[in-house]
Amino acid sequence: MTNDIGFKVAILTPGDAEDRKTATSENSRFLPVFQALAGLGMQVAPVIYHDDFSDTVRTELMQADGVLVWVNPIEGGRDRSKLDALLRDVAASGVYVSTHPDVILKLGTKEVLVQTRHMGWGVSDTQQHMSIDQLRQTIASQMVVGKARVLKQYRGNGGNGVWKIEPAALSPGGTNHQDASTVPADIPVRVRHAKRGSVNETMPLSEFLARCEPYFDRNGRIINQAYQARLPEGMVRCYLVHDKLAGFGHQAINALCPAPPGAPPDAIPATSPRLYHPPSLPLFQAIKRKLETEWVPALQRLLNINTASLPVIWDCDFLLGPKDETGEDTYVLCEINVSCVSPFPDSAIDMIANATRESVRESKCLRSRQSPSGT
Repeated sequence: MTNDIGFKVAILTPGDAEDRKTATSENSRFLPVFQALAGLGMQVAPVIYHDDFSDTVRTELMQADGVLVWVNPIEGGRDRSKLDALLRDVAASGVYVSTHPDVILKLGTKEVLVQTRHMGWGVSDTQQHMSIDQLRQTIASQMVVGKARVLKQYRGNGGNGVWKIEPAALSPGGTNHQDASTVPADIPVRVRHAKRGSVNETMPLSEFLARCEPYFDRNGRIINQAYQARLPEGMVRCYLVHDKLAGFGHQAINALCPAPPGAPPDAIPATSPRLYHPPSLPLFQAIKRKLETEWVPALQRLLNINTASLPVIWDCDFLLGPKDETGEDTYVLCEINVSCVSPFPDSAIDMIANATRESVRESKCLRSRQSPSGT
């Protein structure tokens, strides 16, 4: 039987050498999580990560029983490749890691939108492009018929690499070219990046495609989805701890919202703050039931992820889809966030702490059973 008292948990966040010197639980943005873990009898320490001192971090993490990681896919211009390799080694030694990099690759990339497009939350009109040539052929035809699309790079955060693209003007009759190669390369398109502060830009399609080429570096790809017409009605973020709803975030105006009716295209509404709510909020009980009883179990079966391997905190972003035949709202998955979910509702904090304790306990029990001495 494993004693819970004294479990050592590291909370890993990005920073530099100076951050490493000054890091404490008190000056961490995750102070409530530190306090909740300590309240359950665990020893919790902040650990600052940077590629430049990754070996030192590895040594520290190997001495922990569990590691909670909050590092974006792109952080300070660097990706997580070196960190993810380190975390795989740490997890292989028996330390509990959330979220494990292999689970992030299943859940936390835009490819999940393709894999789940036929689930109840999906958009069947979703494609994946593995090269700039594939993207060029498809998007050219979609622009000629006047279809607004949303393009998303494989891994990113903060709206980086997410674009809305639509024709700046329809061709006469709005007819499609059956052969995409006959679509003129200079067909004008209107694009907007989802990064904060971006504005509408009009440019030739060829110029926009040149911007997209770097997204295909290092086995990158682009996901191509139909634009959701009800996006101006807001977005619902559903926070989960393992497979249970931990709270909601509701944002009335978010990235890529169009200009109000009658206003010029550049009259982009300002993004509104996200408001946080507990899982009991009556307004979203329907989506809570769908997630917990249908969508998350289906996702686990599809991607072969057991409940214990699900992150201790993750979220699913939903837009409103077309109303069904009874007039009820449907929901469309926009993305899943796993690598660095923050902030989150207060209602999630105790759930995170309890899930961490149980996961560390199970990990230590498994390591004990596998030890030749049984200790």
